[in-house]
Amino acid sequence: MAKIKIQCDEKLMPLGDLYGLFFEDLNHAADGGLYAEMIQNRSFEFCELDHPTYHALYAWEDANGQPLSEKSTSLRVLSDDFLHVQNRNYLKVNRLEETIIRNRGYNQGLYLQSGEKYRLSFFAKPDLKEQQLILQLQNASGEVFTESVIPITEKSWRKYEVVVTMERTVTDGRLAIVFPPKTDLAIDMISVFPVNTFKNRENGCRKDLAEKLAAMKPKFMRFPGGCLVHDGSLNAEDHDSMYRWKKTLGPVETRPTRRNNWGYNQSLGLGFFEYFQLCEDLGAKPIPVLPAGWDPHHQRAVPIAELDEWLQDALDLIAFANGEADSTWGSVRAKMGHPEPFSLEYLAIGNEEVGPEFFERYTYFHEAIRQAYPEIKLINSAGPFSAGSEYDRGWESARTHQSDLVDEHYYASPEWFLANHTRYDSFDAQGPKVFLGEYAAKSNRWWSALAEASYMIGLERNADKVALACYAPLLANIDYVNWRPDLIWFNQETVYGSVNYDVQKLFMTNQGTHNVAFEMSDFPEAEIVDDTAMTGSFGFVGDHADIEVTSLTVTDEKTGQVTAYDVKTIGGSERQLLDTLQMEHYKITFHFTKTGGRVDKGFQLFFGQKDEKNYYSWSLGGWQNQDCLLSSHVNGCDSVLTQSIWQVQTNQAYLCELEVNHRQLTTTINGQVFNETKELPLVIQPLYVNTVYDEEKEVFILKIVNVREDQFHFNLDNSWDKINLTQLSAEITAENSLEHPEQVTVKKEEIPSSNQAFVVEPFSVLFLEFTPPKKNKK
Repeated sequence: MAKIKIQCDEKLMPLGDLYGLFFEDLNHAADGGLYAEMIQNRSFEFCELDHPTYHALYAWEDANGQPLSEKSTSLRVLSDDFLHVQNRNYLKVNRLEETIIRNRGYNQGLYLQSGEKYRLSFFAKPDLKEQQLILQLQNASGEVFTESVIPITEKSWRKYEVVVTMERTVTDGRLAIVFPPKTDLAIDMISVFPVNTFKNRENGCRKDLAEKLAAMKPKFMRFPGGCLVHDGSLNAEDHDSMYRWKKTLGPVETRPTRRNNWGYNQSLGLGFFEYFQLCEDLGAKPIPVLPAGWDPHHQRAVPIAELDEWLQDALDLIAFANGEADSTWGSVRAKMGHPEPFSLEYLAIGNEEVGPEFFERYTYFHEAIRQAYPEIKLINSAGPFSAGSEYDRGWESARTHQSDLVDEHYYASPEWFLANHTRYDSFDAQGPKVFLGEYAAKSNRWWSALAEASYMIGLERNADKVALACYAPLLANIDYVNWRPDLIWFNQETVYGSVNYDVQKLFMTNQGTHNVAFEMSDFPEAEIVDDTAMTGSFGFVGDHADIEVTSLTVTDEKTGQVTAYDVKTIGGSERQLLDTLQMEHYKITFHFTKTGGRVDKGFQLFFGQKDEKNYYSWSLGGWQNQDCLLSSHVNGCDSVLTQSIWQVQTNQAYLCELEVNHRQLTTTINGQVFNETKELPLVIQPLYVNTVYDEEKEVFILKIVNVREDQFHFNLDNSWDKINLTQLSAEITAENSLEHPEQVTVKKEEIPSSNQAFVVEPFSVLFLEFTPPKKNKK
């Protein structure tokens, strides 16, 4: 019988702030999600720059539910007499007859709950005396549930507000504004906000979503992104500007809206003050991310001579968060309602950055912040992949500057996470620590959640090297999906966690304060599931660029035999299968020239293909024509093995070579090595195990993950006062949904303290919480 013995007296490294959250406004995570505002396009600022279908009256409709459009001089969106210089558009109504406009909100409409109070507000400026408006909460068919008559009493812009109570629950609500006959006024910043928000914050968060976050008990929250941070114009005044935190402060009517790089409009109602406040309400340390004046999406950089503004933004953010209430930036925070400092400890510069432009600029940020605020823990960037030249460049920069942490990001197949379980075992505990700022096993099925759980065991075991980790992305509105998978799903009415959420919550609420030594004996050997050579079909896949290929050969490196193939062109997205290769050690050599097509695209060579869902690929061009990368594809899920920056130039000839030696891969372009990697074999451990101690609860927690289809029996060679068991299990294909939100079986029970024999169910996560006898308590 396998045995585990916990060395109760041998505390190891502390776990610190290991588990937290990453929030980014994609999938309408903020507007239409966590930010409790129910009106979409409340200030008439939507435009084609945000999305091709957007316009200033987007999400507004007439009394019959038809899209609203401007009508000559009687119903217009103007900007000449604006409410605020950063919020220029407003609706001007000048009509003799009664006019009704409605806002449909998000999803199927406003979700209005019986017995709940809602704050309806707007800004108005009349051109005629004795004006009034009528606000109604309706459903989509026009049935009225609340009605409020609002006199317009001031000649200049002024805010008007009323609180109403719903007497019925409505899932397709509308805010209707009735303009009586002979109306002549301007209106802007129209809002429906629930009074009952998370922690009752007036400009706060949707309660059910925030409670889902609070239930995880995160140690930190990283915000506001993500790619959202560094994509945009370098001019802070532009509608498509890069994210600038100072623009998110102050009353909401003074904040601009901006293009969100995920393809919609971002109101900035959930701004940096609200992020800090939410962190405080969650009991999580804030980790803001700032841009470094480099937009990798559009390849534009702030000149070094003009970088001072951006450096000052970083210094001012720290002052805003930590300054005394009577200081310059501390007083801004205090005026917004928080005189006490937010106690900022961490600051990240850049998001999964690549290229020398970022690292050159990072130097200036690092030096300025270190000099002014040496206590702040600075986070450098290692790019969006788990290995390669840019990953190495990030770590080199971090070691050179002695950054406190390095932000690693990767999304991969469940099999990659299992194969790389020991990834951080060899990292240097004396160097910069890892901040695993974004990771996921690329599906919301239980198999992925199990792989993530096994990987989290490895993160904990290496807590002296891995300081912080958070799953990503966090939130997804089911009707506005930019990215999958996601931790929490919702619409306007309902919220549910993915099966991955169940795992993350279990680990986060039982993190513990220290690792504890333990012994495992009589366990079976790990199973090598896949260590096969990369044999199989090969060919090319187009990526919407026009490519001419010549001199394609395959060399069997064992026999020396050379086979030539005739490939003339690659275009569109066509897939050309050329042959099947059974040798373990071979080279594929070819020349190619890009002759046209999309400038931001290249093509792929696929090889070692077993079927259309299982193969390897070499991407030449990749994302925005910036990558030379190697990937594995397992059951339709890809994992980038290694990446280097490289760009395909049009009308330039290239000589390319891919060498495959069992599972060792090397690529060269014009004789220069670009990729070198070895895909690790897929190895399955009998169990993935770690033990922690929680000083606050005074308990030990044994954490076990079983990714096998068989039960596992073991004995525990310790004695306890009390044992509590929590077990999660499901079919490996199980996936939560709106209709079936709880596919994971959660078993909780107190078991006899004399029990020493335990069973770990197939495909399960088992946590055993032990209360030690008094003499063994720390």
